[in-house]
Order: sequence, then structure tokens, then C-alpha cells
Amino acid sequence: MAAEPRFRNDADAAGEADAAGEADTAGDGRKHPVDATLPPLKMFTSGLQHVAAMYAGVVAPPLIVGPAVGLTAEETAFLMGASLFTAGIATLLQTIGFWRVGARLPFVNGVSFAGVAPMIAIGKDRGHDGIAVIFGAIIVASVLGFVLAPYFCKLVRFFPPVVTGTVITLIGVSLLPVAFTWSQGGDSTAPDFGSMTNIAMAAVTLVIVLALRRLLRGFLQQIAILLGLVVGTLIAIPVGITDFGAVRDAGIVGFPTPFAFGAPQFEIAAIISMSIVMLVCMTESTADMLALGKIVGRPADEKVIEGGLRADTLGSAVSPLFNGFMCSAFAQNIGLVAMTRVRSRFVVATGGVILILLGLIPVAASVIALVPLPVLGGAGIVLFGTVAASGIQTLATAALEKGENALIVAASVGIGLIPIAAPRFYHAFPADLLVVLDSGISTGCVVAIVLNLAFNHIGRGPGPEQPEGADHVVPAAAGVGVH
Repeated sequence: MAAEPRFRNDADAAGEADAAGEADTAGDGRKHPVDATLPPLKMFTSGLQHVAAMYAGVVAPPLIVGPAVGLTAEETAFLMGASLFTAGIATLLQTIGFWRVGARLPFVNGVSFAGVAPMIAIGKDRGHDGIAVIFGAIIVASVLGFVLAPYFCKLVRFFPPVVTGTVITLIGVSLLPVAFTWSQGGDSTAPDFGSMTNIAMAAVTLVIVLALRRLLRGFLQQIAILLGLVVGTLIAIPVGITDFGAVRDAGIVGFPTPFAFGAPQFEIAAIISMSIVMLVCMTESTADMLALGKIVGRPADEKVIEGGLRADTLGSAVSPLFNGFMCSAFAQNIGLVAMTRVRSRFVVATGGVILILLGLIPVAASVIALVPLPVLGGAGIVLFGTVAASGIQTLATAALEKGENALIVAASVGIGLIPIAAPRFYHAFPADLLVVLDSGISTGCVVAIVLNLAFNHIGRGPGPEQPEGADHVVPAAAGVGVH
């Protein structure tokens, strides 16, 4: 889950090698490697590898949102199982597809990190009502995204690196305070909140993750955060801060009960906030499809991108039915495809089936709930910091030295940081507006889009002075991204 170098170079190298392979398949009638199947055992092990690479990323958002909106440990574990189940459904929509739905590329879909901060702002301390409002907003935003998919791929030039990089950076920075709170114990009213024991466990976990990332190679290096959580939890057991209650109460087999937290509720401010998140997810998924298409030797054209966006948005619309959150493509799995050179979409579809099965085994999700919050906080510093680093990498391609791109970033980041730096800044504003304003990601995204239009598009014709960062989308880093 930690950041990898940008995979543009990997894609270039793979693209040259795959171009000849694609020509061969066209000439002799053989299947393209993307459409090929593998022997059953290799299909399963390769699919399991994709699941391992993204597992922590799928369960982390519900693990953050659940406690933030006032859910119990058992309810949060239920949310994690539901997220695994719906991630599997979304992955099958993306890889197998039907009609005009699905990129039919080896994409893994899971819960997007982009929605975490806005969802917390929507559902803060509202318990089941907060979750119901979140689910209602996701459904509406996803349906809108599905309708817009054929047009969005034509509008992607309005989401260049100066916009996407700003938003991704804000996502990472906005989530870091969550990791700091976890590191102190999570509950500010608890007697041991901020104790040396809690912070020491967070520090030990952070060091373990960094050491594993430095010493391991290949696939094990990719899942250093997941391994760090395991080791940190084992160390925490004798320390006495591990709670086994969620595992004891979890069933071995279960089905995510539809609308377990009540019927979805629809509030306009929440819908606006999640619609902005959906636009961010669609932009990132477009970039991911462009990158993966090059890696596997099947360039993603407008039709592929449209199908991929439809799969993202349809999966997200269905997800709340089973108590899941918004889904989008996971960039770290693109790095895994580039590294292993296993390009079969059916391998990733197998991973989708594994995710569904894990979602049907509540005890599997509850095991993740064993991780003490200080341990999760130590790993979260790297996890969320990596998201911010990914945004900075994207901004490095945004030609900040030309035009007014630096000004766009400065204003957008500055306004986006207000809820973090001054939490009560908007306290006099109407409650409905606070759902949007309390999410620095939403406000920062809106400001970046408007300023990019004002400085780089409206009244500006193409010419030598046009900033290079104004009209192209660069794939996110092959690490966490916003996912």
C-alpha cells in the first residue's frame, strides 16, 4: 500500500514489449493476454495476490468512518465485511462486465479514500442516521455519475494534474489528523488517551512498516503496511490493548443484510458533497485506465473509459444496498500487474470472487477489527501520508512554473486546509452548508476546478503561453492514490 515510483516508465517499457505481442495476437488469431485464462491454481493464487495488495485499503475507510459516526466495534466490523463484499461485486462489473458496463481490463475496484473525510463530515456523531444519509448521497451521486459517464470522458481535460494533484494532496492531508487521533487511542474521553503506551505502540508500528518497506522486495514490499499491522497487533497483545470482543461475537458465515442501518436518507448538502467526490473518483479512474491500458498492451480508448466509468458508478450505486461505500479503481493493483506481467482480467475477476467470499465470512472482517487503534494510527501515518505524496507527485507534472498554476494550487490548498487548521472557521454558517464546507476535499476541489477554468480555459486560446499542465491527465502513482 505504500507509494511506488510513478508507473509511467513501467508502462512505457511494457508498452513497447506488448505492442509486438498485440500485433501477434491480431495476426494469428490468439487471444490477447488480457482475455486469456490461466490454470486454476495459478488463477487462484494470482487473484489472491491482488486481494492481499488492496485488502487494507478496502477495510480502512469503513474502519475510519464507523467510529467517527458513532458505530460500535461490531457494527464497524459489519461495515468492513460489507465493503469487501461490494468491492468484489464492483470488481466483477469492471473485469467481466456486461452490455456497455466494464473496462474489461484487469482492474480491482474497492472503497475510495476520496469519500472518507466528506462522509465523516456528513455522518459525524449521528450513528445510524448518519450512515443512512451517507448511503442516500452515494446512491444519487453514483446514478448521476452513471448518466454522465459518456460525456465525462470528453470533459476530462478540465481535470488536469493541477486539479487532480491538489485534490489528492488534500485527501492525504485531511486524513492525517485521523491517524494522529488513532495513535493516541481514538477516544478522547478515555483515561489513557494520548498515553505514552498508545503513542509508543504507534511509533513501533510506524518503524516496523518503514523497516519492512526498506528490507523486503517484490510483492512482500508492496504489502508492507498490511504486514506491519499484523506484527504491530501481535506486539500489542501482551501490552494489553487488543480487544477480542468483535471476533468472539462474529459469525462464521453471514450475508450483508440489505439496508441494515435503515432506509437511505436524501439530503441535498450531502448529495452535493458526494457528487464532488464522485467526480474526483471518475477522474482518477480515467487516469488509471489510461495507465493500465498501456501496461497491458490494450490502450484505453473513449469506449473503454466510458465502460470503466459505468462500472465504477454502477458498482457504487449498488454498494449502499449492501451497506458498502463508493467504489473506484485501485491504483496499487496496477503496479502489481506491471510487476508480475500477469495481464489476465480473469485473474482479477477471481480476486473479485475471493472478495465476495470474504464479505460472506463476518469473522474475517472482525479479525481486522482486532487491530488496536494506536497500531492502526502508526500505519495510518504512512498510509495517509502516501496519499498526500501521490498528490505531490501529480502536482510535479502540472507545470507550476508556467501561467497561474501555482496560484491555483495555493488558493485551493489554502481553502481546503481551513477545516483542519481552523475547525470552527465556518461555525456561523447554516448546518446544511457545513456538510460541504467542513470537507476540505470538497471545497478545495471546487476552488481548483473553478480557478483552472478561469485561468487556463475561459478566454484563453491554445498557444505557446498555455500552461502544459492545463490539458492532460497524468496517471496517479502506483501506490495508494485516493483509493
